[in-house]
Amino acid sequence: MSARDYVEKDYYAVLGVSKDASASEIKKAYRKLAREFHPDANAGDGAAEERFKEISEAYDVLSDQTKRREYDEARALFADGGFRMPPGAQGGAPFDLGDLFGGRSAAGGGINDLLGGLFGGAGRRGGAQMGPRRGADVEAEVSLSFADAAQGVTIPLSVSGPHICPTCSGSGAKPGTTPRACPRCGGSGMTSRNQGGFAFAEPCRECRGRGVLIDDPCPTCGGVGQAISTRTIRARIPAGVGDGQRIRLKGKGEPGDRGGPAGDLFVVVHVGTHPVFGRKAHNLTLVLPVSFAEATLGATVKVPTLDGPPVSVKVPAGTPSGKVLRVRGKGLAKSDGSMGDLLVTIDVVVPTKLDDAAREALKAFAATQSENPRAHLDTAVSDHG
Repeated sequence: MSARDYVEKDYYAVLGVSKDASASEIKKAYRKLAREFHPDANAGDGAAEERFKEISEAYDVLSDQTKRREYDEARALFADGGFRMPPGAQGGAPFDLGDLFGGRSAAGGGINDLLGGLFGGAGRRGGAQMGPRRGADVEAEVSLSFADAAQGVTIPLSVSGPHICPTCSGSGAKPGTTPRACPRCGGSGMTSRNQGGFAFAEPCRECRGRGVLIDDPCPTCGGVGQAISTRTIRARIPAGVGDGQRIRLKGKGEPGDRGGPAGDLFVVVHVGTHPVFGRKAHNLTLVLPVSFAEATLGATVKVPTLDGPPVSVKVPAGTPSGKVLRVRGKGLAKSDGSMGDLLVTIDVVVPTKLDDAAREALKAFAATQSENPRAHLDTAVSDHG
């Protein structure tokens, strides 16, 4: 397969997604197809095995942000019939596509790097082996109660996806055998050749860009080195986590290739509501109903807390409805170990039912009041009349 053939392969079509598909849509499509065409579910079906390899190859490129960008750029370079022979490249002399990138050498990048990067390597620089490749990141979602999110909790998470094959430990070879370096590319995974006046770096046809040959494939993964499985991870969700927050668990993502490190697991947290408490950042909020008499004369009122006994809050005399009182240290834990506050909003409750004695007492109280609570409205109207 030439470099041009490679970039003209439509990985989006292989996975059945659009070119602007999100990372989650690509992952969802891959998982569905991988389960359908995995060798374990299609024993002896060569067509299914080839389809599984195509799906894995497509996902390997499109799931990596850098590789996906390079793939899109490379495809754009070959769009509409590919490159035209530039002036000065006639007379049968091969033209290196690296010249189109400012004459950069192999040490400084160019088209070889662009295409080689799709395979996790950068061509045959001195016959170097293809290096390790980091595994893809994985995302999971979890729903927590308001209290668990506030106090922190350790939960089990079931994560499905490709993992290191337990039979061959990721080598792709049957136990007791080992892969051998590809003699065609010297283990680099890339070869170069001249075609139509161009110098191309392309994936090695013999090893399909892997750099190694597997003579006796692993019966579990079919030589891929990975298998689809479900594993359970115990994830610690820190205290004070917010709704929609992403928690990173380093090294808990998909396994790396050729000895590379595993990716990370990102846990998206959804937090439920509470019947009494609300939240503003690391502060808890609470609406405290008080009677007219308590607000007028002042009072000391018991207020509940999220994870401890009630606390006493002093309501000053003459406190209006909507006044916010602060109780220090009764909120949520912060990353520095300190605590947020409990914000208590006063809600003066107006009685709706009065007996005769209460009604007469209230009338007598009103008769003693000479202050007009609406005087400011009259003043404002007259000033702007």
